[in-house]
Amino acid sequence: MLNVEILPVRKRLFIGLLGFSLVGVGLLLSGIWYLATSDTRTLIDQILLLALAGLLVGALVVACFGTGGIILTLLYAKDITVLHGPMRVALNLFFPIALALGGVFHIDQNRIKSSFIEVNNQLVRSKEFNLLPTQILVLAPHCLQWSECPHKITVDIDNCRRCGRCSVNKLLALRDQYGIHVNMATGGTLARKFVREYRPRAIVAIACERDLTSGIQDSNPIPVLGVTNERPFGPCFNTEIRIEKVEEAVLFFMQRS
Repeated sequence: MLNVEILPVRKRLFIGLLGFSLVGVGLLLSGIWYLATSDTRTLIDQILLLALAGLLVGALVVACFGTGGIILTLLYAKDITVLHGPMRVALNLFFPIALALGGVFHIDQNRIKSSFIEVNNQLVRSKEFNLLPTQILVLAPHCLQWSECPHKITVDIDNCRRCGRCSVNKLLALRDQYGIHVNMATGGTLARKFVREYRPRAIVAIACERDLTSGIQDSNPIPVLGVTNERPFGPCFNTEIRIEKVEEAVLFFMQRS
């Protein structure tokens, strides 16, 4: 018998909002169909409404298959290759709707984004990888650097003097140990530059919930494992990471234990 507790609460939050999003689009579709078939509408209005309804039907069908694929993947931890496309549609197209619904229900946005990251990570972990270290890119935010450090490392991370005051030294040690690529970005533009430069086959991304969700979507179809940073002094200031989580993600892509 299948144990429903396989889906942790954090993952269930995003999946639940995704389901509500599909219901909401279905209700919208019903309203459009009612307006389109109303005798008070002109022929042009009816054609336009029916065309819109057709697009929504297509998106809804694809998203339903995608949501089903996501749930099955989470439950059985097995990759469903044939549903990769619909699953991307469900995740990316309906994510803003899920956030909007979360606002209606007064759910903290970071909780929803954290749930999205958890779902994404498990979907990635359902696949098999055996990558070379040079095919893996670790992207970290510049706020990991000690705020009073005089050395600029976003242009060249090797400017770090490895004093140990922040987590950058740990990331460089990880790079030296495994031979992976590690870079620090000040935002999405620089992160995309590094992706174009290194052309990785997998990314380990370190950031806050907001930047991780946008980064995961921007990097699609490159698989991304997200590691949320810790913020003992507030957002974007002397943030920290658990280096063991980053190492675990790197080793997963290399298929080493």
